[in-house]
Amino acid sequence: MIVEKMRSQIIPLHQNSRQVRSASSRFWRYGPLVLWAVLIFIGSGDVLSGSHTSILLRAIRWLFPNVRDESLAVFHLLVRKAGHLTEYGILATLAARAFRPSSHDLLRRHWFWISWLLAIAYALTDEFHQSFVPSRTASIYDSLIDSAGALIALTIIWLRWRKSEPHRKRASAGTQQVS
Repeated sequence: MIVEKMRSQIIPLHQNSRQVRSASSRFWRYGPLVLWAVLIFIGSGDVLSGSHTSILLRAIRWLFPNVRDESLAVFHLLVRKAGHLTEYGILATLAARAFRPSSHDLLRRHWFWISWLLAIAYALTDEFHQSFVPSRTASIYDSLIDSAGALIALTIIWLRWRKSEPHRKRASAGTQQVS
């Protein structure tokens, strides 16, 4: 009687610890993705508007005093667009990191497309958000740059994954033969 009561108390504790591990794993997989999305949202407000990022131009002017204003404007434009490319490359990388090991078959099998669609959707909503910020302008072209950054990052991840796949197959085949 006492043993049965102890077993009934131990089994739920074991199941709860598995659930806690699972929740912790999800937090570490999805947490960085959510945090990065929040940072993008904050940055798409006034914080990273052109007037604030133009501080870079003062440093360039100090380093190169004879640089023309037109060259500075082109440099500023390129830096801002590279920022779009990079921030959405990171967003897509974090999405792939969250979706590839997912316990949901759909997310795990289609991680590439789901990550890219998430980045595209977030880029479009980000530009929509910017249309309400007085110091920002919304541009479909920025969304295209964002989507391209996500696609580039996901393609690199996919290529590296495919390159390492034969090694994983050989390793698992060797493990099966040993067993």
